[in-house]
Amino acid sequence: CETCSEEEAKYRCPRCMKYSCSLLCVKKHKLALSCNGVRDKTAFVSVNEFTDLNLLSDYRFLEDVGRTADAAARHPTVHSPTTKKLLYCLRNKARRCNIDLRTLPIGFTKRRENSTTFNCTEKKFYWHLKLVFPHCHAEYTLKGVPDDKTLADILKPYIDPVESDPVVCQRLKIYTVSPQSDVQILMKIENRRQNSVRYNELDANRSLLDNLKGKVIIEYPTLFVVLKTLKSDMVVLGQ
Repeated sequence: CETCSEEEAKYRCPRCMKYSCSLLCVKKHKLALSCNGVRDKTAFVSVNEFTDLNLLSDYRFLEDVGRTADAAARHPTVHSPTTKKLLYCLRNKARRCNIDLRTLPIGFTKRRENSTTFNCTEKKFYWHLKLVFPHCHAEYTLKGVPDDKTLADILKPYIDPVESDPVVCQRLKIYTVSPQSDVQILMKIENRRQNSVRYNELDANRSLLDNLKGKVIIEYPTLFVVLKTLKSDMVVLGQ
């Protein structure tokens, strides 16, 4: 068992492939690794390892996608003129700022979650933003983040030793005790192959808008906060 290292392993997690000996250890590993235990149907499988089971799984996955897309297409909100006008306006404003903003159909989770708006009076975006701290298996969702706010100011309530919330600070302790120069902010590059994932490194001293310029955003930005001194499987573009 990879959790207690005492008993013989009986189960294997479909998601992260960790071995466990009992229900208690299964629950512990899910809590420690923020694992949901659900097999990743879109995980990359090499041609050499591809079997009939993978083919069947892919076929069923595509059938599920087809049903979901069909249900989303029938959703009354999709055909609402107001919804279409707001999305068109949002994408158009982003394009003027040199941001390739793309939206998903109604059935997708990111579409339902997205709360990004554009204030025509201030001529400013208020972004829906997700912060991911991989070393602590923590995620935080922010709403109404102004586009002129620097990334350093956005992160202050989370990893600043003085200004951060005590509860959050304790959970992200590995970040708060590290020097600011060791903190690296990454954003996944969209439209790349599954086996060739790369990340852009963002500048913490520049505004959110400046960092998003020239990039493809699907619904809303997701920022990964990592530490340079700790091993990470995230490959920055150019490395």
